[in-house]
Amino acid sequence: MTVSGARAGTMDKRNDLGYRLSALARVAELGPGRVDPKLLAEAGQLLLRAGDRLKLSGDHTVVALAGGTGSGKSSLFNRISGLELSPIGVRRPTTARTHACVWGLDGAGPLLDWLQIQWRHRFARASALDRGESQLHGLILLDLPDHDSIRAITDHEADRLIKMADLIVWVLDPQKYADAATHTRYVRELAGHEAVTVFALNQADRLAPEELAECVVDLSDLLKSEGVARPRIVPTSATTGRGVNSLKSVLAESVAARRGAVQRLEADLDRLMVKLTKVMPPAEVMSVPPAVDPARQEGLTDALCDAVGVSAVGEAMENVYAARSAAWVGWPYGRWAARLRPDPVNSLRLGSFRDEIRAVTAASISAQPAEVENAVQALADGLTPGMPDAWRDGVRDAARANLGRLPQVLTTEVAEIAPRLDRVPTWWRLLKVWQFFLVLLFVAGVAWAGSILFYGVLRPAESAPELLSDVSVLPWVALMIASVLGLGLLSAIASRNFVVLGAARERESLEREMRRRIASVGKEQVVNPVEQSLRHYNDFFTALTSARR
Repeated sequence: MTVSGARAGTMDKRNDLGYRLSALARVAELGPGRVDPKLLAEAGQLLLRAGDRLKLSGDHTVVALAGGTGSGKSSLFNRISGLELSPIGVRRPTTARTHACVWGLDGAGPLLDWLQIQWRHRFARASALDRGESQLHGLILLDLPDHDSIRAITDHEADRLIKMADLIVWVLDPQKYADAATHTRYVRELAGHEAVTVFALNQADRLAPEELAECVVDLSDLLKSEGVARPRIVPTSATTGRGVNSLKSVLAESVAARRGAVQRLEADLDRLMVKLTKVMPPAEVMSVPPAVDPARQEGLTDALCDAVGVSAVGEAMENVYAARSAAWVGWPYGRWAARLRPDPVNSLRLGSFRDEIRAVTAASISAQPAEVENAVQALADGLTPGMPDAWRDGVRDAARANLGRLPQVLTTEVAEIAPRLDRVPTWWRLLKVWQFFLVLLFVAGVAWAGSILFYGVLRPAESAPELLSDVSVLPWVALMIASVLGLGLLSAIASRNFVVLGAARERESLEREMRRRIASVGKEQVVNPVEQSLRHYNDFFTALTSARR
């Protein structure tokens, strides 16, 4: 592969890592309340560290030599650098401060500052190219404090730099290569970091060839049992120089690839994703519709209408409408006769019509808060099967967010559209005029008939007008009176039928408007918060899936 091709491949990887880190940032943004806070804190630290490291020199690879006291770590550091840079001794800790040797100073300063390496402990191999070590150009080699130090300050520094280094070389000695401090605190935690971890079995000169081979096999088995699938073990001797060139070759390979920083961040991200993906649901339910489907919204509206008592309000309005119509469109003679009986409106105990309707509406809501809660709960339960518990609870909490004031909002909405019971349709007025016109005709007919009987039969006076005394007209007058009565009766019957139809239409109109308003309240108070929670759910798992790639 050409140099330009290698750089293009590196840039592709950087872009891929950037995409995954962006997805992780979205996970961290949407995770609070749904994901273990410790995992979110770890994600935040990784994002911060990745942002800092990727802004610094990509031409340098930070390699940390880590190990316990007596492992020969500082001696190996000096052997690789070719200089006596790190102090060697038997006091604990042998290495109190981190020492750094840099091959190629250009651009290394900000990176060393980020690593917090003190100036007096920085050393440069300016002549490295003259000594045939050009393959190490870009290497920053760190000699960390002993991780099993009895000094808390140095132990903390070792922990900090182990997390920040691009490549870690664990320096183990034949006597303590299974040391619990190393394996429990570090090796197990870094399982999956094979690409950025090397194990140097130092002091190999103290072992016979057979013993060394046995130690390598035993160490390899131990590391595999702790999750290191393909451990890279390099036997070395800082005293004789055995294996040092092999270790240099491993370091040179990492430096030449210029991917140490990216590989370490990818390994850290992969390890974090293993933990985060424990919150992933089964694949078949990982994605849910981001919107509540119309059928569920209709179901919520139906349940809320039942809780409000829409049918009861409509029925009451229909009864009131029919009762009030009797004063306008009923047969006048029937209304006059009804005055001798108890008022049918009063018998319905309707009192003030408007107040009664509002009271019915208010009582329907306030008396059935449990039904409102059940309606909301049913919607949430229908949307959350298969979701992880934390996200299921989140959807339910979103659905119930406004539950405390939902009944009052429904009350207000329905009360605002309580029908105007004092409204009189125009046709009622016209029909009343028509009925009274027929009453006048009836009265006139009766008076006419009486006049004919009086003047035509009794003949109290000879000068009565012929129209009021002609007995031959009497049958026709009687027919007119009967026709007027019949027409009035038919009008009353027809008007009652029209009233029934009108009451049904009014009820339908009222219930339709109440349903529309209740649906609007349900959408605003319940559905919208639920859909927002569903969008967060989908965004979270989309981001989590993207971060796993």
